[in-house]
Amino acid sequence: MKNNIDREKNLFLPSYKRLNFDISHGEGVHLISKTGTRYLDFFSGLGVNALGHAHPAIVAAIQAQINKFSHVSNYFITDIQLEFAASLLEYSGMSKIFLTNSGTEAVEAAIKAVRRVKGSQGNILTLTGSFHGRTYGAMSLTDRTKNKKEFEPLLPKISTIKFNDESDLIKKVNKNTAAIFIEFVQGESGINIVSRQFVNTINELSQKFDFAIIADCIQSGIGRTGKFYAFNYFDINPDIILVAKSIGGGLPLGAMLTKGVYDEAFLPGYHGSTFGGNPVSCAAGIVVLKEVFETGLMIAVTELGSYFMEELKALANIFPSLVREVRGLGFMIGVEMVTDCNTIVEQMMKRRVLINCTNQKVVRILPPLIATKNDIDFFLYNFHQVLKSL
Repeated sequence: MKNNIDREKNLFLPSYKRLNFDISHGEGVHLISKTGTRYLDFFSGLGVNALGHAHPAIVAAIQAQINKFSHVSNYFITDIQLEFAASLLEYSGMSKIFLTNSGTEAVEAAIKAVRRVKGSQGNILTLTGSFHGRTYGAMSLTDRTKNKKEFEPLLPKISTIKFNDESDLIKKVNKNTAAIFIEFVQGESGINIVSRQFVNTINELSQKFDFAIIADCIQSGIGRTGKFYAFNYFDINPDIILVAKSIGGGLPLGAMLTKGVYDEAFLPGYHGSTFGGNPVSCAAGIVVLKEVFETGLMIAVTELGSYFMEELKALANIFPSLVREVRGLGFMIGVEMVTDCNTIVEQMMKRRVLINCTNQKVVRILPPLIATKNDIDFFLYNFHQVLKSL
């Protein structure tokens, strides 16, 4: 019988570089293989599984909702969708919401909202190193040549600002600027954090030129950095917030949150989604919000994240020929290596720890928010051993 890797090659378009891992099930911070081997999952589904795997409250909420109905059209109003929307808006300080299935769909909704409010001739700006998704609008915003070069032409009136370069920012923003999309912590490009001065300059320019500030918190939101959103570390109030990934507790769910003039961006028929705000996903999302924001989980993420960072920096000092830099906030951490980090990912997997290599040289660490000090120490011990072997 063919193994799953061979079967996958025969069935799927080759869009993903798959791991050779036969998953049986998950429990908390662990994934368990079909052979019964437990792996510490510090990848957490690319930042999706904030509460780990098979969280009892999420499982119960999903079962309760699916016993009622799993889907109805968005022509209907449902209590579960209203409860989720009201909760997310309250925590976010925004006034209106559009629910999607994913982060890239939230980005697409935001592009349409900006075009509707600001007009078709305004320029939309993004940052070098950005990643906003792979559908056409989101891909047009993304500053990753390998994701775009064979799919042109892309959307017009979109250009980039050099990351954390104030002079380039000032040079490119003007009266024709419609919006700036910004990841306050860039995930895919290697956990890059915007500077405080760069954000302050964006604030000043937005007051002068009245463009929209759109916070892409798809990976860095919902408590992952130790605050509700990554932009909460800065003195800034976005006009639009984009969330997804962890918000659905492992189910497809995303949102565009708006305020001010952007509350009026859509009229019936201007935008829509068949599955956006699915009742089962919303049931899981309600649990995520309660667990993250009402149980002190973010405090733990802040404290343990600081401990994690300090220990990783200590390892960087021990192995300066291997580790270039450690950076991050909370449980969103990047360890930039001197060379390609895929070998480290492979070696850690052999030691039953799952992590990710992004932007070729950055070990991306995204623990579930429920991870404990013992889990972190297990990671640190094995990471130390891998670095020592190299």
